[in-house]
Amino acid sequence: MGVKTTLPSYELGFYALAVTCAVLYSGSGIFEASRGNHRHGPEGALRSLGGPWDPSGGPGIPRGVSGRGCRLAGREGDGEFTKLMALCSQHRAVVYMLYGVLAVLGSMGLVYLMIVLSHCLVLYSVALAKQKWLCFVAGLCCLASFKLEPFSSWQSGFVTGAFDLQDVLFYGGCGFTIMRCMSFALESCERKEGIYSIFDLLKYNFYLPFFFFGPVMTFDQFHAQVSVPRDLSLMRNIRVHALLHVGAVIAVDIFFHFFYILTLPSDLKFVNRLSDWSLAGLAYSNLVYDWVKAAVMFGVTNTIARLDHLDPPQPPKCITMLYVFAETHFDRGINDWLCKYVYDHIGENHDNIIKELIATIATFAVTTLWLGPCEIVYIWSVFNCFGLNFELWVQKFFQWEPFAKLEAKMSAAMSRRIRAAFGAVNFWAIVLYNILALNSLEFAQLVTKRLLLTGFPVSTLSIWFITYCGVQLIKERERILAIDEEKGDKAKAE
Repeated sequence: MGVKTTLPSYELGFYALAVTCAVLYSGSGIFEASRGNHRHGPEGALRSLGGPWDPSGGPGIPRGVSGRGCRLAGREGDGEFTKLMALCSQHRAVVYMLYGVLAVLGSMGLVYLMIVLSHCLVLYSVALAKQKWLCFVAGLCCLASFKLEPFSSWQSGFVTGAFDLQDVLFYGGCGFTIMRCMSFALESCERKEGIYSIFDLLKYNFYLPFFFFGPVMTFDQFHAQVSVPRDLSLMRNIRVHALLHVGAVIAVDIFFHFFYILTLPSDLKFVNRLSDWSLAGLAYSNLVYDWVKAAVMFGVTNTIARLDHLDPPQPPKCITMLYVFAETHFDRGINDWLCKYVYDHIGENHDNIIKELIATIATFAVTTLWLGPCEIVYIWSVFNCFGLNFELWVQKFFQWEPFAKLEAKMSAAMSRRIRAAFGAVNFWAIVLYNILALNSLEFAQLVTKRLLLTGFPVSTLSIWFITYCGVQLIKERERILAIDEEKGDKAKAE
């Protein structure tokens, strides 16, 4: 059944009312818990922003205000620099590279710059052979040298000095450098005549807004866009984006003053006393926070990139708009990279169960290496790999003749309702699988036990129904966007 299937307005109104009431009820429970546990005060919530890295967001994306502050400060200088580039737009890619090299040299030192350049040179040399498998092997070995001991400590030991963000900048810059170099090598293999020059690689890798924290923009896109003449009429939209990001930062800080969603999960005894609804809301809020963090962090970088007339990867899709594993990601740049070079390359049209299984295993194997192999990342990868494949298995199962005929006899609206019911189950699978990485295995186990075992049947079914209402609202938004897109395509055709 098509995405344009509509439902009665009164039914959609009921769904919206039910979701609103549930969110308010769950939020009130979290608010009371935050007020009742004073040792998790607002200063504790804000301190947690400077805590450990978020695996789902990738290395180089620190879960912290300090990382954001450093990044914003760097971007301010880059923004002023971008204005100067209007005066020399013909060679701006070269100037971007020189500016990036000097910024990396000034912030991290000559030894760090030499380490980055050595990996660029190694992967460029491998690209000369124009063998994709060799580029993959060499690239993954270079990436492993920053993710596995003792190679990681050996390389980081060359960089002297110590400041708060040194490790973040070291591993972030090196990790993203390897992904960019692999993209360059793989695109060079696709080129029919010759190979791109090492100068092209350096211009691509040392574009400063993307260097330390991403997102990853594939080489073919960067190379095609960096030479496009600048359009200064975009400045107004860019300013609006910048104001939105500043507003989001302020809103998050205010939110943490009242809701301690990051620090409460660390106290399992206290969290265990929460109601099932509050516990479910707490788990869900952690994913929403992580999306906001990623959207703001990448949004700042993307705003600068748009000043340079690039079309960077979009911010991740909000968790509130997700009910399928295929769209779940916190870093769209890495997601696009994996889809282009691994997932889509192996899985092709993603219709064959065996190819899809191989494609997802390969994709999550690379993702595990990218995030840094450890027990929690292994568990996260296995569960999400299973979820992605299980979606296809269920889809294939219901395409068998008895089920296909049964759905054909249904009305489009009833088919949409049934699909939304399955989507609600999938939604909570996404939440539970990802709080493994965002919080802890113990917190994920507690939430799963409360929602599926001790809370059954009342809490389980009621939360599932509210989630079903939410999925219906998501589907309605998708329907409206599809209609608007179709109207836009028709207008362009005329």
